[in-house]
Amino acid sequence: MTTTTPPVTLDAVRDAAARLKGVAHRTPVLRSRTLDALVGAEVFLKCENFQRVGAFKFRGAYNAASRLAPEQLARGIAAYSSGNHAQAVALAARELGTTAVILMPEDAPRSKMDAAAGYGAEIVTYDRYTGDRIAIGEALAAERGLALIPPYEHPHVIAGQGTAALELLEEAGELDALVTPVGGGGLMAGSATVAKGLYPGIRMIGVEPEAGDDTKRSLEAGRRITIPVPRTIADGQALHTPGELTFSVNRRLVDEIALVGDDEIRDAMRFAFERLKIVVEPSGATPLAALLTSRVGALPRRVGVIISGGNIDAGRFAEICGKQA
Repeated sequence: MTTTTPPVTLDAVRDAAARLKGVAHRTPVLRSRTLDALVGAEVFLKCENFQRVGAFKFRGAYNAASRLAPEQLARGIAAYSSGNHAQAVALAARELGTTAVILMPEDAPRSKMDAAAGYGAEIVTYDRYTGDRIAIGEALAAERGLALIPPYEHPHVIAGQGTAALELLEEAGELDALVTPVGGGGLMAGSATVAKGLYPGIRMIGVEPEAGDDTKRSLEAGRRITIPVPRTIADGQALHTPGELTFSVNRRLVDEIALVGDDEIRDAMRFAFERLKIVVEPSGATPLAALLTSRVGALPRRVGVIISGGNIDAGRFAEICGKQA
């Protein structure tokens, strides 16, 4: 997609922040002297694992849903998601007094399915390895007359996600680099819009699992690349191609993409649990893994990291972290 004007602006993110005030949590920014010493930088961790629904996704889902016309909101909303966006849309629907229907892969973590259902959503499943979730989701929404809120391909969703970076920069001040996980690209697109808008010289670093390097390949090729649906413990990043809208932003603003393996993600989850005393899901741990393994190279002095979520049940956490590299 080529656009003459950015699909998301710094002002749009600031507007989203005002809309989210008092609804979304202003999540903490954690510091660790141990982490600083290990990576050779001052690291500021924006902990979206403490956000409502346990992930940054609530920001974008609520920002988008709250802007629907009353008559559309009354008919209900729909979404497709592997988990965190599902919960976010379900909770946003409940907060706004409407209903939600969520399309989820049948192998999505059971805890995420149960959480979305617990917020009142109807869950419809599909096979992620043979089905096209966008086509299925669009058909489902059209059939039922629902407003479809995609997980990242929407300006209001992207603007909402960018509020996490806005809060981080308000608290930490100017940073030399910002590291975020990349799945569909919404968090990165929103974060980069904010960070580059405030500090043009900041280095934007995305992190993907090695098995799901679609954004890295796409940036190198200068166009969206499609890969087989990846198999990785980072289920929130198990996507086969970047979003069209998000890629139009990220190709302009992202400086580099680092890759981490599943064993490195496990080690980062253990580090977060044992040394930082926080629970982080695999996708949320990828930026931390990139720092701990020096996959991002020599770091500048002040580095921000967005820990995108902590939605993982105790059994799955023990299963993943119990496996030694």
